[in-house]
Amino acid sequence: MTSNFPFSAIVGQETMKQALILTAIDPSIGGVLVFGERGTGKSTIVRSLTALLPEIKAIKGCPYNCYEVSTECLCEAQKNGRTEKKSTPIVDLPLGSTEDRVVGALNLEIALSQGKKSFEPGLLANANRGYLYIDEVNLLEDHIVDLLLDVAASGENLVEREGLSIRHESNFVLVGSGNPEEGELRPQLLDRFGLSVEVRSPNTLPERIEVIKRRTKFDERNLAFLDFWAKEDAKIRRKILRAQKKLPQIESPDQILEKCAELCMGLGSDGLRGELTLLRAAKAQAAYDNKPVIDLMHLKKVASICMGHRLRKDPLDDVGSTVRVEKAVEEILGL
Repeated sequence: MTSNFPFSAIVGQETMKQALILTAIDPSIGGVLVFGERGTGKSTIVRSLTALLPEIKAIKGCPYNCYEVSTECLCEAQKNGRTEKKSTPIVDLPLGSTEDRVVGALNLEIALSQGKKSFEPGLLANANRGYLYIDEVNLLEDHIVDLLLDVAASGENLVEREGLSIRHESNFVLVGSGNPEEGELRPQLLDRFGLSVEVRSPNTLPERIEVIKRRTKFDERNLAFLDFWAKEDAKIRRKILRAQKKLPQIESPDQILEKCAELCMGLGSDGLRGELTLLRAAKAQAAYDNKPVIDLMHLKKVASICMGHRLRKDPLDDVGSTVRVEKAVEEILGL
């Protein structure tokens, strides 16, 4: 039985759930950045995502999650050639992790006992074909941030040290969470996240009571509670799988492309990453809604989470990025 709180049992936080579902449908959207005060369920939601993600096929025992026997894979597990289905990896990158732990390094035990150079895979290998989750991402050390930027851009991890020169695939969805009161994120890393979400604690009495009830039943391992929400999670999982299959057939009319560009220009976002993310997210939303064509409502549903972190900061603006995006959506999309 799962040790994670059920995804669908989480009270509120619908925008964060939406962002994670969209990246599950189309990982090319990019990562998800979640900012909010402590105790709002950020880590709980990320870890509960495991129940929704489709299993992956991988070589049994391969720390790189290779999906087939390949001469490029570095692990001993390739020799047996057996594959297995396993859960999509969700790997935590703890604060204070050393560079060796993140990228991998020489296995000292084998080097000392056998006199051979052997590579010990790091977290970037374990997260391949899955998710890399960083809590308190805004407190991450600069040199680790630089490593993540390089790997996120190339999809490969290159390690050159102690006489080793190792290159392996590392494609993952980056999910970061943090408390904005504890510091801002470096612009270079901020730009790598496809979607951003602001979460807050439930602000009504019934919601807060419901949170307590559900958490208590979960901690007590109430079987009726777990069974009910497991079925709800299974419904979402089926919708994600259906959307993944449908995604290549979703049509993107020229009108939608024009509105994507108009929104980004109207909001003054830098570069073209905003348009591409908007289109990919709207396409994933249409697939999840089981629609064949992207329409303006799909754009509206994803605009805030795609554009909120791409706006230039205005010290005189006190309304916040979400409100600015909503105003632009109303003016440009007419919704």
